[in-house]
Amino acid sequence: MVLCLASLAGCNSDAVKPNPTAPGAMVEPGQPAGSILGDEGLLGALGITKGPNQEGAGGGPGGGVGVNAYLWRAALDTLSFMPLSSADPFGGVIITDWYNPPQLPGERYKATAYILGRSLRSDGVRVNIFHQVQQNGQWVDVPVSASTVGEMENKVLARARQLREQSQIGS
Repeated sequence: MVLCLASLAGCNSDAVKPNPTAPGAMVEPGQPAGSILGDEGLLGALGITKGPNQEGAGGGPGGGVGVNAYLWRAALDTLSFMPLSSADPFGGVIITDWYNPPQLPGERYKATAYILGRSLRSDGVRVNIFHQVQQNGQWVDVPVSASTVGEMENKVLARARQLREQSQIGS
């Protein structure tokens, strides 16, 4: 640690040139102040831009997000009845926390959704559902049928198509 501090202290501070657009930089009187997020705002700072060949943030080629924006939004909408534990739009993973349906107090469900690419395709989303029941005060895993998982994936796909249609109508 001492070696690192000594090497930093020996750096030539004259070699560093001030950046007038850096956050906290002083602005000359009469000059407009820039945004701390740059000229393109929050979405530009995140690397999400919309060009002429794009369907939106991550929806088409060249977007900043690595997954399809319609599938991402649709998965969030479809799983919104469950508490959200984690969401990574760049990796395309949504993880919910355990959800206890009010009508089934001894059961709980958890879901993980994976958005697998940038195209709006039927194989672009995968959902895993976990189900547990309470037995003798302990939560025990119960298998989830493939049809239940398929229904959830179909709901995500239907919502994604709906979102795409709405965005095309508004354009």
